[in-house]
Amino acid sequence: MFAGHVGVGLAIGRVERRINVGVFVASALLLDFVLWLFVLGGVESVSIPSDFAATHQSRFVFPYSHGLVAAIVWSVLAGALAFWLCSRLARERWRAGLLVGAAVCSHWWLDALVHRPEMPLAGSASATVGLALWNHMPAALAVEVVIAVLGLYLFLSGSGLARGKSAGLAVLGVVVIVFTVVGMTVAPAPSSAPAMAGSSLATLALVSALFVWLGRTSRARQA
Repeated sequence: MFAGHVGVGLAIGRVERRINVGVFVASALLLDFVLWLFVLGGVESVSIPSDFAATHQSRFVFPYSHGLVAAIVWSVLAGALAFWLCSRLARERWRAGLLVGAAVCSHWWLDALVHRPEMPLAGSASATVGLALWNHMPAALAVEVVIAVLGLYLFLSGSGLARGKSAGLAVLGVVVIVFTVVGMTVAPAPSSAPAMAGSSLATLALVSALFVWLGRTSRARQA
């Protein structure tokens, strides 16, 4: 899930407009940043099964990025960092911390909806969960598109962004949706796990940076 995470970040951005919406989008994607860094570092692993062309589902061992306990830990750490950095919000720094933490933790719940039962509750030896909505790809993509479109609509409504910035965000949102649909339907299998990790990290960084850039006017207006 990619567009769905972005949609949640955008929706949370509607709640607190004094913070650049790109922060919430990056927070909603944080667990994937951690995952791919850990894959490159050999801490976690991803394999590309022989049926990838039919399912477009990789297999993961990712207890330190996508375990429920790990997700809560990353959420607390990210929330604490937001609390510390948002000194300009004075007594409302707690709100920033809670929202960033919620964005991070939302990632686990959305992934648990679509992944096969491979999402650990704690460590690598713990029980795993997953509703496997990706086994019904049209339904999974429909849910993800709805989340992304709703998040984009909620954020843009009353955002106060210049027309060009709003249009840019809308276009970027559509690109993310198209990228997600293509990636889960017709994209070829990655050549290797490191190549998959590297390209995924580059995509996450680029998308997050673009949302930060396009969302900075909103933050300035609400300061």
